[in-house]
Amino acid sequence: MQLQLMMSSSFSVFRVGISFVMMCIFYMLAVDSLPELSPQKFFSTLQPGKATLAYFCQADSPSTSVFLEELNEAVKPLQDYGISVAKVNCVAEETSRYCGREEDLMKVYLFRGSILLREFPTDTLFDVNAIVAHVLFALLFNEVKYITTLGDLQNIENARKGRTNIVFSYVRAIGTPEHRAVMEAAFVYGTTYQFVLTTEISLLESIGTEDIEYAHLYFFHCKPVLDLTQQCKRTLMEQSLTTLNIHQFIKTMEAPLLTEVAEDPQQVSTVHLQLGLPLVFIVSRQATYEADRKTAEWVAWRLLGKAGVLLLLRDSLEVDIPQDANVIFKRAEEGVPVEFLVLNDVELIVSRVESNMYVAQTQEDEVGDMEGPNMENISESFKMGSQKTGIQDDEVAETVYRDRKRQLPLELTVELTEETFNATVTSSDSIVLFYAAWQAVSMALLQSYIDVAVKLKGTSSMLLTRVNCADWSHVCTEQNVTEFPVVKMYKGGENPVSYAGMLGTEDLLKFIQLRISCPVNITSVQEAEEYLSGELFKDVISYSTLSVLGLFSPTMKTAKEEFIEAGNYLKGCVITGIYSGEDVSILSNKYAVTLPALLLARHKEGRIESIPLANTHGQNIVQIVTNASLETFPEITVENLPTYLRLQKPLLILFSDGSIDPQHKKVILMLVKEKHLDSLTPCWLNLNNTPVGRGVLQAYFHVLPPLPLLVVVNLHSGGQVFAFPSDQAITEENLLLWLKKLEAGQESHITILPAQEWKPPLPAYDFLSMIDAAASQHPTRKVSECIKETDVQENYKEQPEDQSAIRKESTGILRMKHWDRSNWFEEAKKPFRHDNKEL
Repeated sequence: MQLQLMMSSSFSVFRVGISFVMMCIFYMLAVDSLPELSPQKFFSTLQPGKATLAYFCQADSPSTSVFLEELNEAVKPLQDYGISVAKVNCVAEETSRYCGREEDLMKVYLFRGSILLREFPTDTLFDVNAIVAHVLFALLFNEVKYITTLGDLQNIENARKGRTNIVFSYVRAIGTPEHRAVMEAAFVYGTTYQFVLTTEISLLESIGTEDIEYAHLYFFHCKPVLDLTQQCKRTLMEQSLTTLNIHQFIKTMEAPLLTEVAEDPQQVSTVHLQLGLPLVFIVSRQATYEADRKTAEWVAWRLLGKAGVLLLLRDSLEVDIPQDANVIFKRAEEGVPVEFLVLNDVELIVSRVESNMYVAQTQEDEVGDMEGPNMENISESFKMGSQKTGIQDDEVAETVYRDRKRQLPLELTVELTEETFNATVTSSDSIVLFYAAWQAVSMALLQSYIDVAVKLKGTSSMLLTRVNCADWSHVCTEQNVTEFPVVKMYKGGENPVSYAGMLGTEDLLKFIQLRISCPVNITSVQEAEEYLSGELFKDVISYSTLSVLGLFSPTMKTAKEEFIEAGNYLKGCVITGIYSGEDVSILSNKYAVTLPALLLARHKEGRIESIPLANTHGQNIVQIVTNASLETFPEITVENLPTYLRLQKPLLILFSDGSIDPQHKKVILMLVKEKHLDSLTPCWLNLNNTPVGRGVLQAYFHVLPPLPLLVVVNLHSGGQVFAFPSDQAITEENLLLWLKKLEAGQESHITILPAQEWKPPLPAYDFLSMIDAAASQHPTRKVSECIKETDVQENYKEQPEDQSAIRKESTGILRMKHWDRSNWFEEAKKPFRHDNKEL
């Protein structure tokens, strides 16, 4: 790829002044475009500030013919960068140390003028891409920083804040076509931006990239950042790494983020149109200018590198546009009229642009030949938004697009329409997926939903159905679907239950399999024992780590009503049962608990816990069961961390590079059993399963420490991190002694996590505050993942927002509020149950 027209006048290879000499004493192949010189003539032509590539050869070796062909191919692109190329014929009458020793014959020599700068093995220059990449990499050693660790990247990022933006790239190997493309871009833009290069997969993983199969390029917006504790915004280049794509991408980064215009959109032209990207006009009125501008800026960040965003001032516009239009879409193709749209959500605007990008890349349907989206009709019919925000949506959209050719067996689910919906859900127990075919998150959940259908094929009496809200908006409105995707369970004429768990196959499957009407009415003491042992529902017990049995005397009417209410909320999460026979005292005496009470059967651990329920309301019962369903010593993942953070206790984390050592697990569980860890949340993290753990450790220690490693992280308040001494074995005695020193304030922290806040870009996007406000009114719903519908406004949105928040928290900025180290153990001690008997 030639960049002659792109070269910066401020950067010239003459400034570098390097001569590149390649030697060999082999067969001389005649190459027309490769000048041939004698050693004396070659050295006499070298000039300070002039780069020259020379190949010293002697006679009679046909093995060099392939290399000479590649070198010949490299002549023209190297000349475009001001680098001359020559072949030097070694002759007997002229002596040169580059025509001498045999061990020198397989090396490449890099000179600045006549001074040797560097040597390369000739086998690294295996083709024209490798030759150009290595030469430019050597020339640009000041402009391109090669790094291997996350710490290196963080140091460069901190050094560039407030000064220069960064172009960070990952390539699989040095000398690849992608490496050459990055070097060619660096040749042009190296004096404007700080280029950073790596070949370390672990480094790419640490910044959150899931797909590491291909080369990646990020633009770090560090120049506007003045606060050293603030992270630079990052924009991923989604196209393949070619010289032209990188050039176009950087040009879009240089363009103004937002431009205000007051002219006919059809006549507006920006650099985006010249680069083949569309324009999005946010239509504004004088009365709403400030809010419109903030929205436009938010859209511009979301579409950076994908489209140009402009703020169109309607009041100053002479051209008439439809009164209800608030977005105008202009394609890059000449002669195509602009589109006037009504899109009342940022996600709809982003999806519109991304869907057009995908259509431009392929003429196939977005997902097989399924429901094709009609964006204009959808945008006018719905005022709905996505459940996920920020970068997460981009990643979901990218995954859906990457899997677009995957053929889903949609025939395993029943597609419902306005005519068939009511008849279907009233005549059979049904699971309904409400989704929009144009939305990335919907299509991602549809894949998980179909995977569930495959697993349940021929084994379930539950009918799996789906409704495309893009086609049947009236059905979705009637069913209180105010956002999508949503999964609901319709069973036996009862109120539908909305699913609010993770969007993966296993969690969906658990929700469907635990569809038992809860609480189950237990009729005898013997049946209660069968229930607690797992025999009564052995077909589904594998999907529930906990069975809950409420014990009540026949006269405890109010307490039973509270428990039944809690059981309804917990439907699809755990199995709940109730027994209130005359002989209920047999069970209460056996498990040493006063009525009313809960019995919690932990099937994996083979034990039963009892909890008294005197004056306990339904929402508190839900909280108790939710906490009890947590594992005693869980493996922490990005998905389950929010659940354990709600316990508001410091984390005792065992970091492991693989499966946990059984002896270490035994030590922790023994301390849990002996009640020594009640003030902590003991857990472990497998770096192989959760690579972001490496970034967490580096945030704690600045370098990756030896593993396994125990740390206490006070996420409840203060941000202090304590490390168990690495020179001590993890035994009960050592660990207990160390924890007592922590409690007494005799241990020093290794670091204090910075007090960073993850604020929303605009007040209207402060979803977490909205969740907290809703939860304060409905505390029961906050702790439960399974929600009974009673209102039009449902709480399904809570889970995605929690997940989005924890993706940021899990990178190491895990902290809470105020902490007094002297009493942190005491504050966390809130025991409410005791063990009674093992099964």
